[in-house]
Amino acid sequence: MTHRRRFVQSAASLVALGAFPLAARAQAFESVRIINGFPAGGTADSTSRRVAERLGGTAYSKNAAVVENKPGAGGRIACETVKAAAPDGSTLLLTPYSCTAIYPHIYRSLSYDPFRDFVPVSMAAVMTHALTVGPQVPASVKTVRDFLAWAKANPDKANYGSPAAGSTPHFLAALLGINTGVELKHVPYRGSLPAVADMIGGTLASTSTPTGDALANHKAGKIRIIATSGAQRTPFTPEVATYAEQGFPDLTTEEWFGFYAPARTPAGVVANANAAINAALRDKGVIDSLALMGLVAQGSSAAEMDKSQRDEHTRWAPLVKRIGFTAES
Repeated sequence: MTHRRRFVQSAASLVALGAFPLAARAQAFESVRIINGFPAGGTADSTSRRVAERLGGTAYSKNAAVVENKPGAGGRIACETVKAAAPDGSTLLLTPYSCTAIYPHIYRSLSYDPFRDFVPVSMAAVMTHALTVGPQVPASVKTVRDFLAWAKANPDKANYGSPAAGSTPHFLAALLGINTGVELKHVPYRGSLPAVADMIGGTLASTSTPTGDALANHKAGKIRIIATSGAQRTPFTPEVATYAEQGFPDLTTEEWFGFYAPARTPAGVVANANAAINAALRDKGVIDSLALMGLVAQGSSAAEMDKSQRDEHTRWAPLVKRIGFTAES
């Protein structure tokens, strides 16, 4: 019995000792790639680049990461790119959770499985979404109810742009229309910034978009943010009431950007990437840069991110069904 106990204790010690060097044995890459599915200059791009700049000199990467933008298909092209990448951790995906938690409900033939083809690494930043109006909408429209009244009186002009069909901003505005009985025509774009540009140009009435993608033009007086989707007012637009404050609590939503690696990426590499990303997100320069885009830097463990993704996947299922949107609709 004594010999058996010693054997079991020795075996347990070897397992424990073997677990620790797992991350240490993962050698730092010369450089890594961060792929995001949205245009340069937007919130996804900014998040990618601010973190990428801080990854050099870590156990994960010797040099700063290289960011590649692959806009289109609402971020799905970027997901497909990373799914096909070598499962060694040298390529990461940066995406909003809509691509992994919501898209499975709307694309019957989605070319990737968010739960099987990727490994969560870390959350990166949290954002709210904003309902904005441009020059086409009278200056007297200052609230959500004002906008709905205007839209009802001007059905030929009552449209809104979003960064992608099936994105969280798209669905927030769709739910607003459905819940109030006001028809709002959706105009999908390849990212938020082209939609905001068209709104400023007067060819689009409004947008539902990440708050950060409308922030600079709101502050410049070119457009007006009339609602944000957070549980509280954002620190970036404290003068703007939330949907909930204006009588629409069902539109309370905050979305995160997160980093993923291809499935089968070694656990040691994921651990090194997680540590490097979280260190970057604690850097004041990164925090301040993301704040300029209406983003709150927020890292996480891989397990926390995985749980949040699964929770959001469950939460959005009935909402997507209520909206009635599919890729074929």
